[in-house]
Amino acid sequence: MAKPTSAAVTAAPSSTLHQPLAERLRPRTLSDVIGQQHLLGEGLPLRIAFESGRPHSCILWGPPGVGKTTIARLMADAFDAQFIAISAVLGGVKDIREAVERALIARDGLMAQSTIVFVDEVHRFNKSQQDAFLPHVESGLFTFIGATTENPSFEVNSALLSRAAVYVLKPLTEDDLRQIVTRAQAIQAVPAIEKAAEDRLVAYADGDARRLLNTLETLSVAASTEKRHTIDDEWLLRVLGERLRRYDKGGEQFYDTISALHKSVRGSDPDAALYWFMRMLDGGADPRYMARRLIRMASEDIGLADPRALRMALDAAEVYERLGSPEGELTLAQCVIYLAMAPKSNAAYAAFNAAKAWIAKDGTRPVPMHLRNAPTRLMKELDYGKGYRYAHDEADGFAAGERYLPDGMADPGFYQPVPRGLELRIGEKLRELRERNRAAEEGG
Repeated sequence: MAKPTSAAVTAAPSSTLHQPLAERLRPRTLSDVIGQQHLLGEGLPLRIAFESGRPHSCILWGPPGVGKTTIARLMADAFDAQFIAISAVLGGVKDIREAVERALIARDGLMAQSTIVFVDEVHRFNKSQQDAFLPHVESGLFTFIGATTENPSFEVNSALLSRAAVYVLKPLTEDDLRQIVTRAQAIQAVPAIEKAAEDRLVAYADGDARRLLNTLETLSVAASTEKRHTIDDEWLLRVLGERLRRYDKGGEQFYDTISALHKSVRGSDPDAALYWFMRMLDGGADPRYMARRLIRMASEDIGLADPRALRMALDAAEVYERLGSPEGELTLAQCVIYLAMAPKSNAAYAAFNAAKAWIAKDGTRPVPMHLRNAPTRLMKELDYGKGYRYAHDEADGFAAGERYLPDGMADPGFYQPVPRGLELRIGEKLRELRERNRAAEEGG
């Protein structure tokens, strides 16, 4: 059965009352579709595609429950095409072969019907499975429509992607979701809903029409069982139980949210950082994962400007392991605030990347003789370690003028302290040591 996505204008006949609510409200025409008006409005890309009379291969990219399957089905209806749906989660090469055979039969039959092959969750197909569509798309045997919740730039083969237009679908707005509620009530599928309860329902749905429809159906059954004629907020909370999670913990929205948290910490905004942190927890993110990300932020964006930040992140992770949820989450939140307000430096991170890039392109330079280890007499006779100056025996514990880089290699300057926090003092110290090195070299 196709995925429920949006709603229909007219009530379903009584013979279909046993159908799921989403199916009863499924759009029958393009004008029935709720949302996606940036694509379906007059003169806009998908509307033009529908009105052109010529279907074209495309990728529908967007979060769950925004109308991808519905739009694909309506496109087949608009072009009087055979519609073949394949689930990349459950299907495989066998399903692709069967689709090809059915498309050939439809094309060569009396009606000479065209075919649209719709692949749901196309990112779940591997490269060879995706490649299997290419010759048939190129020959025009069928029109390919893929639906994905993941960025097609990363998840769809470039060869297939180059042959398909990409349409980005957006989460439904609050007004869109309220329209769905209204349409469900218009066919008497759900009882009256108080304003506070409707607001909570819309928030639960979080732009996902399928989630809203499934929740409405659950509430309708529960209300009928209890002979309730109105859904209020208190009863709604009791029926729904634990707050519905707002995003797929493995999907793109998850990574967008952690990116927003990281950038808020980097931007020294504690309120925004806390907001995104709590969004992550509310969405079901593992606090241990969050702790690991905080440790990363302490190293990448704060570094030596405040070395205590890393210790704070490590301590917060340890406290969470001891206390668990929800008590340990407070310590993680405390760490978020500290990291947001700490002085920022990416000097260590930049130095690490610069050194890594240098090593990757540079040759293998020999270790200078005076820096080599000399544990045996033979090695000493070969001058291993000869001339090395033991820093602790020098004034201030610093061997001015001593070189530690490979012979012939100029100072690359990987580490450049920023003038903030502790790195302000580190920078001053580094400048002093470098000046002493220059003086020693000029005097030697």
